[in-house]
Amino acid sequence: MQGWTRRDFMVSTSFAGSGFAALGRPALSVPPAATATAMKAGIVTYNIAKDWDLATIIKNCTDTRFDGVELRTGHAHGVELSLSPAQRSEVKRRFADSPVRIVQLGSTYEFHSVDPAEVRRNIEGCKQYIQLAHDVGAPGVKVRPNGLQTKAGIPAEKTLEQIGRSLREVGAAASDAGVEIRVEVHGSGTSRLDYMQRIMEVADHPMVTVNWNSNQVDLEGGTLEENFARVSRKIRNVHMRDLFLEEYPWRRLIGLLKGIGYSGYCCAEIPESCDPLRIMRYFRAMLLAYSA
Repeated sequence: MQGWTRRDFMVSTSFAGSGFAALGRPALSVPPAATATAMKAGIVTYNIAKDWDLATIIKNCTDTRFDGVELRTGHAHGVELSLSPAQRSEVKRRFADSPVRIVQLGSTYEFHSVDPAEVRRNIEGCKQYIQLAHDVGAPGVKVRPNGLQTKAGIPAEKTLEQIGRSLREVGAAASDAGVEIRVEVHGSGTSRLDYMQRIMEVADHPMVTVNWNSNQVDLEGGTLEENFARVSRKIRNVHMRDLFLEEYPWRRLIGLLKGIGYSGYCCAEIPESCDPLRIMRYFRAMLLAYSA
């Protein structure tokens, strides 16, 4: 008890009379991480960290005990196709020397255009981005569908098949590099989980996976549980909004993720703040609380 105050002792004994005692386990023997989820806390640089360079990202994630970061393209971190081989090696080294990991690179490549040349540009650009991910030590590249073309008179099924075939091609390139393609549940229409399921069926490639996006569309066309089941075997990363939003069933989602043995990252994709580290700490605390 050396170094303890009277208040510390009172708090510890109050816990001993709670549920911990019911388990036959002294409160003081429970380690701080006993309630931690196997899932990891991550952050997307969009939008809260869009102005942070690499050093700031690593420092802030370390200080707030975040495990990883999705480096979204176009932000101040500068991890882009323009990096030289030496610069790519330096990015990889800086993360390897820190407790923070690159979750994935967040691209904006998409494959729904009515213009075949535009689709081809996105496919070839994504292949280059896959190489960047390999070079900096990122295990995945996030891509997205970004809508249907029904207003142009193109049936939804045709666009879904086009997206799926494109993903199959980039999936082959990703396989060669040992990098996953993680398709964000995104876009007007294409964010429907039955449509995402169809895209995955057409892509039919082990390296083409799903980035769950935690939006209200997850509750449409069925229950959360039914929609989750459509893509659950493919989920490799998760985006989350502010966890205080009561419109979304966060506890149920986390229960479903635990049910499939998900041990990946739950990445905060949240707005900017004048006090970002405080917000990050609250996000992580709520994630742990929902996971308990």
